[in-house]
Amino acid sequence: MIVDRNTFGYWIEGYERAWRTAGTASLARLFASDVVYLHSPYADPVVGLDALAQDWEAERDSHDEVFTMTTQVVAVDATATDGPTGVARVFVRYGDPVRQEYQDLWVVVFDSDGQARRFEEWPFWPGQTWAVGR
Repeated sequence: MIVDRNTFGYWIEGYERAWRTAGTASLARLFASDVVYLHSPYADPVVGLDALAQDWEAERDSHDEVFTMTTQVVAVDATATDGPTGVARVFVRYGDPVRQEYQDLWVVVFDSDGQARRFEEWPFWPGQTWAVGR
């Protein structure tokens, strides 16, 4: 499968749909069985689809939690050494009224079937410092 800006955008839409759907069965359409998922670049990775499903359920309040998500595909490199790679800017606001918001960069490496085999987040939120010790 060729990964371009459009297919990456559709994949992101699928991610949001999966977050809004009860259960975790839809993760198998998005992620490879041996996915490596990092909540931040220095976090311990969540490895494998079963572990991701458990992590997914632990991280969200419920499938019907209130949030808005806005995304922008920043780049796609179909010939990256590790595999086709997409980078997106993601802005998420949880609650109504908003209780938490994040600006996030996602770096997603795809396999030949168009499933994410590596997912890495670079999350930032209000009040988080940009430098160590500040």
